[in-house]
Amino acid sequence: MLRPARRRAETPALALLVAGCFFMENLDSTIVTTAVPSIARDLAVTPASVGITITAYVMTVAVLIPVSGWLADRFGSRRILLVAIALFTLASIACALSPTLPVLVAARILQGVGGAMMVPVGRMTVLRVTRKEDVIRAVALLTWPALVAPILAPFLGGLITTSASWHWIFLLNVPLGIVGFAVALRVVPAPGASADAEHVPTPPDWVGLSLTSAGIASLVWATTLLTMPPIDVGQTVAFGVAGLILLSVAVGYLLRAERPFVDLRLLWIETYGTALGGGGLYRFVISAIPFVLPLLFQGAFGWTPVEAGSAVLFLFAGNLAIKPTTTPLLRRFGFRRLLVASHLLGVACLAAMAFFRPETPFGLMVAVLVVSGAARSVGFTAYNTITYADVEPRDMTGANVLDSTVQQIAIGSGIALGAVAISAGLALTSGAGAAPVLAYDFAFAVIAVVLLAALVPAWRLAPTAGDSLTRSRG
Repeated sequence: MLRPARRRAETPALALLVAGCFFMENLDSTIVTTAVPSIARDLAVTPASVGITITAYVMTVAVLIPVSGWLADRFGSRRILLVAIALFTLASIACALSPTLPVLVAARILQGVGGAMMVPVGRMTVLRVTRKEDVIRAVALLTWPALVAPILAPFLGGLITTSASWHWIFLLNVPLGIVGFAVALRVVPAPGASADAEHVPTPPDWVGLSLTSAGIASLVWATTLLTMPPIDVGQTVAFGVAGLILLSVAVGYLLRAERPFVDLRLLWIETYGTALGGGGLYRFVISAIPFVLPLLFQGAFGWTPVEAGSAVLFLFAGNLAIKPTTTPLLRRFGFRRLLVASHLLGVACLAAMAFFRPETPFGLMVAVLVVSGAARSVGFTAYNTITYADVEPRDMTGANVLDSTVQQIAIGSGIALGAVAISAGLALTSGAGAAPVLAYDFAFAVIAVVLLAALVPAWRLAPTAGDSLTRSRG
C-alpha cells in the first residue's frame, strides 16, 4: 500500500504518462478525419464509408474498457499498461500497411483493444493514488496535454496526406509508443508497491459484458449501413432493433446483478448522472463536427487536405485558448449556467456553419470556428470537472469504468452521426443542379437540433450543483 507522501510524489509523473497516452490516442483518432478523402480514394470507397474505421476503433475501446479494469486488478496496472502500449503501437503499423478497407477496419479494432487497456488503466491508476480533494487537479493535468493533439492533428494530417500519404498518419504512433513504453517502465509502480494491492479482483461479469457489447455492435453496424449506399433498409432495421433490445436487456440485468461490470446505480448521483447523461450527449454531438468540417472543405469547397486541416485548426485553437479561464468562469457563474451557455453557443455556431460557402470570407469562418471551439472547451471542462464531485472513494473505480465507457460510445456515435447526416443530406439533395454544399447544410442542421435536445439534462441540473468544488479548489 502506498504511503500518502509516495502517492503525492507519483501522481504528477503518472498523470503525465497517461496524458501522453491520451495524446497518442487522440492524435490517431483526430488525424484520420482530415485524411478521410485520401483514404477513400486509395481504397476505392466513399468518404462516408471510411467513417467506420473511426467508429470501429472507439466502439472497440468502449466495449472492452470494463474488462481492462478487471485485468488491471488481476494482473497489475503496470503489466497491462505495458502490454496495451505495445499492442497499440504494433496495430498502428498494421493500419499503415492495410491494402483494403476491411483490413484497415480489422487493424483499427486491434488498435482499439490496445486503447481499451491503455488510457482507462492509466487513468484508473492515477485516480487510485490521488486524494479526493486533489481529483480535480489530477483531471486537469490529464486534460491539458491531450488538448494539444486535436490542435496539431488536422493540419498535420493534411500536411502528411498532401506531401506523403495517409499511411504515415498511423506510423506517427510508432515513436510515440516507444517513448511511452520506456516511460511506463520507469514511473508505473510495480505490483505490490502500488494501489493495485488495495483492490481484490472479482470475476468479470461476462453476461453483462456480452449483452452490452452485442447491443452496441448491432447499433454501430446499423448506423454504418446508413452510410453505405444503396441502403439495405431491412438489414439496417433488423440490426437497429436487435441492438436496442439487447441494450434494454443489458440495462435490466445490470440493475439486478449483484456484481455488474458497470454499476448503473451510480447514475442516481445527480452530478454524476448529469455528467454522464448530458455530458455523453454533448460529446456525441460535438464529436461529429471535426468529422464533418474537413469533408465540407474538401468535398464541397474543393480545398486541399492542408487547407482543410488549417481551417479546422482554428476550431481547436479556440478550444485551447479559453482553457485557462474556465475555472474562473465556473466560480463566477456555476456549473449550470456555464453548461447551458456552452450548449446554446454551440447551437448558434452550428447554425452559422450551415451558411458557409466557398465565397464566405475566411476571417468570418475563423471567427465562427474559434468561438465554437471555445464553447466546446467550456462544456467539456465543466462536464469533466463535475463528474466525480459527489462520488465516494470506494466507488471511484466503478465510476471511472462507466464514465470511460460512455465517453467512448459518445465519441464513436458522434462520428457516425456526422456520417449518417451527410449521407442523408446527399440523398435529399441529389436532384439535378443541387449544389454539393447543401448536403452539409443539412448535416449541420441535424447536429444543431441534437445539441439543442442535449441541453435538457444541463437545464435540469440544480443551480448549486458542484458548488463545493468551485469554492474549495482553484
